Amino acid sequence: MLEVPTKVYLVGRQSRRAKITRPVRVRPSDPKDVHFEDLPVSVNASKDGIYFISRRKSYYKGMRIFVTFPFSSPHDPMNCEYVAEVVRVEELPNGKFGVAVSLKMSMNYSGSAAPGFATRS
Repeated sequence: MLEVPTKVYLVGRQSRRAKITRPVRVRPSDPKDVHFEDLPVSVNASKDGIYFISRRKSYYKGMRIFVTFPFSSPHDPMNCEYVAEVVRVEELPNGKFGVAVSLKMSMNYSGSAAPGFATRS
C-alpha cells in the first residue's frame, strides 16, 4: 500500500537547493513588526532562497525581512544582505520552526544583481 504524504507544497523553485549550513542574520524590514535580530543556521540554500531553523515564533508567511547570508560579523565587508520574503513556516519538534525565504533583492552596493550574487561597484 502506498503512503500518501500529509503535507503537499506547490513549489515554484527556479533553481536547485544545496545542503549548506552557514550562519544567517535575520531582521524584520517592516516597521509594524517587532524588531528582533535572529541568528539561525541555514539547512539549505539556492540562488533564490534559504531554508533555516529558528526558535522564534514571530515569522509568518508574507513577512518581509532583511537576510544576511552567509553572516560572520556585523562589520564583515563580505556579508551579503538581501531583502527577502517568508514563503513558508513549518512547526517542528522541540519548539523549533522551519522557515523558507525567497530572496528578492541584494542590498549590497548597487543592489542590481540577481538574488544570490554579490555586487561590487
